[in-house]
Amino acid sequence: MTRRLLLSLLSVLSVLALVVGGVAPAAARPGPGGPKPGHLLRAHDRVVAYYQTIYTTDADGTKHYVDPRPLAKVATDVNVGAVHLNDDRSLHLNDDPPNDPSFDRMWADLHAMQRRGVRVNAFVGGAAQGSYRNLAEHFDVYYPILRDFLRTYRLDGVDLDIEEPFSLDDTVHLVRALRHDFGPRFVITLTPVAADLAGLTDFSGGFSYAELERRAGRDINWYNAQFYCGWGDLRTTDMYDKVLANGFAPSRFVAGTVTNPANCGGYVEPATLASVLHTLTHEHPDFGGVAGWEYFNALGPGDTGPAGWYGAVRRDLRP
Repeated sequence: MTRRLLLSLLSVLSVLALVVGGVAPAAARPGPGGPKPGHLLRAHDRVVAYYQTIYTTDADGTKHYVDPRPLAKVATDVNVGAVHLNDDRSLHLNDDPPNDPSFDRMWADLHAMQRRGVRVNAFVGGAAQGSYRNLAEHFDVYYPILRDFLRTYRLDGVDLDIEEPFSLDDTVHLVRALRHDFGPRFVITLTPVAADLAGLTDFSGGFSYAELERRAGRDINWYNAQFYCGWGDLRTTDMYDKVLANGFAPSRFVAGTVTNPANCGGYVEPATLASVLHTLTHEHPDFGGVAGWEYFNALGPGDTGPAGWYGAVRRDLRP
């Protein structure tokens, strides 16, 4: 017997001894960043929480802070906003500069969540008009303002919520600038209405998202599709199937819905939503995940609070 063959046999016997003894070889054990017990989400499953309402206000004017930390156990991403690029060349988070003292606790909490593995992204635009017009007309002025904000607050990504005219060329330009400046680990998403992803409308900017995917998809991590407000819903898989028919793989988009019927049309009762998500996750192993608009008034089951809504959909994503 040669020395090489003898060493090979000894190696095999060592592995068998470990297996028989109930201990996996060291190389097979998950490290600190490996799978956690009970964590059954697939690679593409994401749970995205939109966090715009930072304070609620009582009738007498008393304000209450909306604590995002319960999301650390259930969300993969928290999208904070809305970020506005104003005509006076200022940047606001909702109605105030991001360094306003009213945001101090929020930034501290969000950075603590980042240390626990939650991605914190800024969503830019939304229903308020002007941010994308300013980027289109004065990119050299407004893009650095946005870039510096993202750097200053150590954000993991940006979600482009375009709800005003913004050309395909302008969108490609913005996406490529962000990817160039922030590198491959930075998350870049867009938030079109679901009917736009299906190729039925062009509300979210006025261009074809299928064409955007062809031109800049390599620099876009995924799309947070709005299946609500009349642009589709998740009561059935109908609109989801139309997005697939328009060429988007399930891993390329997250299915967004409202967390409370007061937020917009298209609210789906929990039992119906769970049924639809079970169908989609079984039919599409690369299902992209779920987003909820928005966090502060989400209807979690029982006494689980707003974070409970996200916890419920996270469970529904398990195969």
